[in-house]
Amino acid sequence: MLSEEPRRRRWWVHPIVSQRLQKGQFHTLYFDLRHNPEKFQGYCRMSVATFDILLASLRSGLTFQDTTMRRSISPEERLLLTLRFLATGNSFASLHYEYLLGISTISGIVCHTCQLIWQRLREAVMPTPTADDWLQIADGFYQSSQFPNCIGALDGKHIRVKKPPHSGSQYFNYKQYFSIVLLALVDSNYRFIIVDIGAYGSTADARIFCSSRMGERLRANQLALPEPRRLPGSSASATPFVIVADEGFALSPHVMRAFPRRNLDDRKRIFNYRLSRARRYVECAFGILSNKWRVFMSSLQMSPQNATLVIQACVILHNFTRIHDVPSEPEVAPFPTTTSVGLDHNPQGRPGSAGLAVRELFADYFISPEGALSWQLNSIRGTRR
Repeated sequence: MLSEEPRRRRWWVHPIVSQRLQKGQFHTLYFDLRHNPEKFQGYCRMSVATFDILLASLRSGLTFQDTTMRRSISPEERLLLTLRFLATGNSFASLHYEYLLGISTISGIVCHTCQLIWQRLREAVMPTPTADDWLQIADGFYQSSQFPNCIGALDGKHIRVKKPPHSGSQYFNYKQYFSIVLLALVDSNYRFIIVDIGAYGSTADARIFCSSRMGERLRANQLALPEPRRLPGSSASATPFVIVADEGFALSPHVMRAFPRRNLDDRKRIFNYRLSRARRYVECAFGILSNKWRVFMSSLQMSPQNATLVIQACVILHNFTRIHDVPSEPEVAPFPTTTSVGLDHNPQGRPGSAGLAVRELFADYFISPEGALSWQLNSIRGTRR
């Protein structure tokens, strides 16, 4: 069999692409944007000052050597291109016509920059919490949602992806599309504390949590959690610090979920209401993440490995901008219900007695004079004005 001759390239550089320095969007727009802060914010989803801080952190990893054949792409252009992709979700083909760079070049820049963001900034904006950090998080939840001893709100978000070849139904979730899962623990400032990224969309959140490093360390008591302490104003026994989650997660001494929705009395309804007030922060964080980085508004047209890099970068940028850019308006999200979003409601069987006992402590506290809220009874009965 005769081997085919390799196809000869028509151009070394396409005539349109060769005009990048004169007509490319970076070279025609970047400096004008810097002189218009509001437009820059809309274009990059961050302020000029925050962009400069981010660029300074990444510059050495985004700087490449010029050669006799061509000039390297500047760190500013690489970062701006990546942020524009994350902020809009435009295809690489669309960005090719805007920035006048090759499609494969754009793909390489985006993946490399996303990986660099995760590697360079993860320890700075999402460090491993210490006992003091957990106490500060718990104080934040108590002040904002009046749920004491809460160290985070836990949930999973399905990120839509293109079906990977030869993957069968591994990535096909109960919402009837292909996805990978972002499992996140969030504080009361809508910042991500711990994340697990890349699990198959067909896997229930609870099973992802159980097999994740976060779940394993929690069960092994290796998360540096503070010692149990009494609930504010209470004389009852010390209560452990807990994570609030929905009905898709198993109840345990450190993970609280709502009472089942059958035969609920006022005491149990109040507990579910108070739990929901704390749990809303993870739902709101996911909403803020998707609204700012609109690459999540459509399916990621890339491999799961590259999609994981994109999600990692967006999580880091979410925390980074919340640290350096003060929101211009208070973020108000719809108040969630306690309806479960999972199919596997209790993958580990019946909850243990220790988890039940902790939940009873909280339920008793929320109806006591020390822990009750003046409006909670009216709220669960639907009479709150």
